[in-house]
Amino acid sequence: MRLNLAAVAVACIAAATHASPATSPQRAAASGTKGCGKTHYFNGITQYFGFKSSGRDRKYSIHLPVNYQKSKPYPLVLGFHGSDSVGLFFEADTKMSESRFSGNKIMVYPDGIGGAWAGANYSKVSVAEDLQFVADLLDEIRGGYCIDNDRIYATGMSNGGGFVNTIACNEVGGEFAAFAPASGSYYTDNDEHHDECKPASSPLPLLEIHGGSDKSVHYEGGEGEGGDEPAIPDWLSWWAERNGCTSVEQDDSFNGDVHHITWTCDGLETLQHWKVDDMGHCWASTEINFSQISVGEGPTHIQASDIIMKFFDQFSKP
Repeated sequence: MRLNLAAVAVACIAAATHASPATSPQRAAASGTKGCGKTHYFNGITQYFGFKSSGRDRKYSIHLPVNYQKSKPYPLVLGFHGSDSVGLFFEADTKMSESRFSGNKIMVYPDGIGGAWAGANYSKVSVAEDLQFVADLLDEIRGGYCIDNDRIYATGMSNGGGFVNTIACNEVGGEFAAFAPASGSYYTDNDEHHDECKPASSPLPLLEIHGGSDKSVHYEGGEGEGGDEPAIPDWLSWWAERNGCTSVEQDDSFNGDVHHITWTCDGLETLQHWKVDDMGHCWASTEINFSQISVGEGPTHIQASDIIMKFFDQFSKP
């Protein structure tokens, strides 16, 4: 779905200007990245920055924990917005910057070119260019902040969720410990192209959340706004094969409306799926949010931001 609610989020969270990170370089901590030891101000407040990637101006925002310590390596989570949107909207919709979800993590929200990510037929840049942007963004963040290289994660919704899967299927995915797309439009991992997915490691921890009543990215697959989309059960079966999964279990709750499916892969529950039968194309939340309003729905049974962060906490790079 191509959401047009970025202006709503801007009106609700309009407090920052684009600049360069204000830092004081000092000696880097041995266990962290080059950004360890650099001082930052206004921690706990989202700040906005930009840099060049592939000769193009790219933008992102970053939210540090309130108690950020300059020489302590922190987990890093990249959050990718849906189409016709910006990182600010994804942050507002998911509430992921709130300490109850990411109190010990650094959150980064990149902006796609033209409000979208590569892979869809309406995308403004190639898959190669957006993947290079991800690599460059990781270098940018590592150079300015104290990052735990073994605990870097990615999540996203809709077109952004589909791009998270694209990252997982390519070499740059090796920089991440786990992935969690939601309501993803998997244009680069569909019936025609799924054999082209080459994860950098296996098993690769991945969690997906999807609404059974999604009218934009249909659970049963088919032609989407940006191209052909796979049926979610088929897409999950490809990942089960890629991860070498040996068994699967399902737990149903909320009178059969919520289904949590877990695959065991190499002894670990590295592949998980949450299906909410009556949920449409929105970010699953027990509290009303913008994406729910946009599809005329109210709160759901599950809180995706909490589920995703707890999933990430289980994994680090081997």
